[in-house]
Amino acid sequence: MCRWLAYSGRPLYLEDFLFKPENSLINQSLHARKGHVATNGDGFGVGWYGDRSEPGLFRDIRPAWNDENLRSIAEQIRTGHFFAHVRASTGTSISRANCHPFQHGRWMFMHNGQIGGFDRVARDLDFAIDPEYYRARRGTTDSETIFLLMLTYGLERDPEHALARTLGKIVETTQKAGTADPFRFTAAFTDGRRIYAARFSSDGHSPTLFYGCGTGIRAADGGGCSDGTGGEDSLLVLSEPLDTDHQHWTAVGESSLLVVENGRVDVRALKPVMSRVAA
Repeated sequence: MCRWLAYSGRPLYLEDFLFKPENSLINQSLHARKGHVATNGDGFGVGWYGDRSEPGLFRDIRPAWNDENLRSIAEQIRTGHFFAHVRASTGTSISRANCHPFQHGRWMFMHNGQIGGFDRVARDLDFAIDPEYYRARRGTTDSETIFLLMLTYGLERDPEHALARTLGKIVETTQKAGTADPFRFTAAFTDGRRIYAARFSSDGHSPTLFYGCGTGIRAADGGGCSDGTGGEDSLLVLSEPLDTDHQHWTAVGESSLLVVENGRVDVRALKPVMSRVAA
């Protein structure tokens, strides 16, 4: 499985989360504490928003801990909204096109988990993707399939319904195919303004998800975080905490959707929408 983090708030350097914390994302790429595998060395990616509506991306197939270019840009890029991901492949090839985050227009998406028996259902799921979005496919992962399905089901108009409809389609398709392996999904997606993060699985064993303030970002009242100077609220959503101070972090339960805006988190129940009852 993979490790990832999403940040929204006052502009900070990428290195503040990728390299500096006790359990930084780079450390997690070598020694993940809460993943099914300890090493996530099958590529990495960062995506960030600046002055333009569409994000910038830097992805590569080298292990994150062994890429001097990643360290260099992390020291230079300062942003108030970014994604970062280190990959552990679940069977698809190690290529730049298969590295997260994925991007379409102003949207980014990254994922930890897998569609069980993906080789048995990939064709059926591909046929459900609108041709406009299918032409944008560059890789071979189930994660990119999920993102393209979300776009197909209206991500740009109604992100929450698009997510629920996508989960329902995958559950229906895997059940019909009789796949024995579960569908596990912990993911984040953003339009550069809000961060949406979700935790769902067909067997009740989703990959972990947390949110909180983290090292160097002081806790504030109202469920958010701040820099301690009255500045813009800041918040992290991530696969596993960056430090061992449990007061910094809140674990997210199964079948939950987080919506993050201006450093505040709204946690909602998440239920797949099946085609027979879809609006």
